[in-house]
Amino acid sequence: MLELADVDAFYGNSHALQSINLKVAPGEFLSVLGRNGVGKTTLMRSILGLMDRVTGQLSLDGADISALRTYQRAKAGIAYVPQGRGILPRFTVRENLVLGTFAAKQANGIEEWVIELFPVLKDFLNRYGGNLSGGQQQQLAIARALLAQPKVILLDEPTEGIQPNLVEEIENVIIRLNRDVGLTVVLVEQNVSFVRRAAHRFAMMEKGRVVAAGDIGELSDALVHRHMAV
Repeated sequence: MLELADVDAFYGNSHALQSINLKVAPGEFLSVLGRNGVGKTTLMRSILGLMDRVTGQLSLDGADISALRTYQRAKAGIAYVPQGRGILPRFTVRENLVLGTFAAKQANGIEEWVIELFPVLKDFLNRYGGNLSGGQQQQLAIARALLAQPKVILLDEPTEGIQPNLVEEIENVIIRLNRDVGLTVVLVEQNVSFVRRAAHRFAMMEKGRVVAAGDIGELSDALVHRHMAV
């Protein structure tokens, strides 16, 4: 499905990622863990082609996508929900959702099953995105990404700063997308309990490198303490 081989990434002359090797199988749920500032968001941006420079090889379904631009990678089947959500505040919920359809291979408009995942969006279709709560904006961002009909979705700390009553709802939708819909998920997350509940595999990062990886059962408390304790 998604493979990174000897990937290095740069912000200008700053060497942000070093020798990243990762494989994500079709339908798999991979969680990327680590302290703040170790390169997790940079990894997501590298996959989507948003860095100044990336070397090595990235492939999707066996096809090399390393030379593709960001919009071409989106068309190929990669969706990204960034930190901060990227909602356009002066666009309505409906208009934000329509933006997601532009990357779909067969645009079907706003598909009902996506709205049903987050029923609050149906009530707020004509409300400006900037007038939604943080949790509602996150639901909108995920729904917009799904309307691109992706093969794999990249989620960067989707429950960060979300009101507690919505955190579990968003987590359950992410699990449902993987288990029931079969969507491949790459998740950056600090909540270890959610990671253990949701993921099949993990990758732990430190200083721009993957320092540990394996099946989720191998994510021990000792490993978490070593690489995530402040």
